[in-house]
Amino acid sequence: MESFPRKNETYRILGACFEVYKEKGCGFLEPVYQECMEIELGLQGIGFAAKRSFRLEYKGHPLKHTYEPDLVCFGEVVVELKAVSALADEHRAQLLNCLNATGLDVGLLVNLGHFPGLEYERLVNTKKRPQTTRTTQKAGQ
Repeated sequence: MESFPRKNETYRILGACFEVYKEKGCGFLEPVYQECMEIELGLQGIGFAAKRSFRLEYKGHPLKHTYEPDLVCFGEVVVELKAVSALADEHRAQLLNCLNATGLDVGLLVNLGHFPGLEYERLVNTKKRPQTTRTTQKAGQ
């Protein structure tokens, strides 16, 4: 069986994602899925912060702008939600930048707009070589 950081936590988060996909299907905009995910994470007893603000800096200088990932679950897993036909490299780059900005090492890129099933990728920020696990599954599998 595959080994990766925060394995149990990411499985629980993905379980909530599959439940939202099963209930709502694809075709909604991101804010709808964001709200559904917040409800589902609460129902499943998964601790999370929505749109938590992280400070950014450039060459040691603090920036006025902050970074707000969609969700941070268990205080250590970044979750970026998408509602697109397919995940793209710019989505992966966004998540890797988020991991670098937050100092967290595991992120989930979750596409609830994919048909015929939920699409997700788990990224581990090793600072040297990001590892990606790509998966597409139908809800309920």
